Amino acid sequence: MRTVISLLVSTVVVLRLGVGSMASATGVGDRVMATFVLRQTELEITVPDSAAAGSTGPGGTISATLGTVTVTDARAADPTWAATVSATDFTTGAGSPAETVTRGAVAYWSGPVTGSSGGGSSTPGQDTTEARVTLSVPVTAFSGRKSSLSTQTTSWQPTLVITPPASAVAGTYTGVIVHSVT
Repeated sequence: MRTVISLLVSTVVVLRLGVGSMASATGVGDRVMATFVLRQTELEITVPDSAAAGSTGPGGTISATLGTVTVTDARAADPTWAATVSATDFTTGAGSPAETVTRGAVAYWSGPVTGSSGGGSSTPGQDTTEARVTLSVPVTAFSGRKSSLSTQTTSWQPTLVITPPASAVAGTYTGVIVHSVT
């Protein structure tokens, strides 16, 4: 009888919106001088809510596409950006060593650009499956530079390759893949 391990990948969004608005006023005679800070950062990343990775037996391999990830850069000028990806361990049950697939057993590759608009440049972190990297530490998924005053968007469809150890027990494993952009 073959044991089957199912993996579910939940993705979360981390985004950097910049400094919020702050205001102050100082009285000068009969006039009031007001100051405020305008937020200059309009950079965000969107990711799918979740993805089902499929199933395999202990010691097997699962390859699954996460869905479309998109960076939207509406900042002024031509700033650069970098999207980073990281992962948690995947666990089932109580998360004992036999119920854990470590993030070092999870590989990621961004693939090429699947959609873009607004000009500028973008570079995949890992454009082919041969360039995939483990998520034992955060890695660059994509980077780019905006080239005009228009909004730039860059999209890709990353793939995870998960290799549970032969000692893993059967179960549904859940982990979190985090994409962020700065």
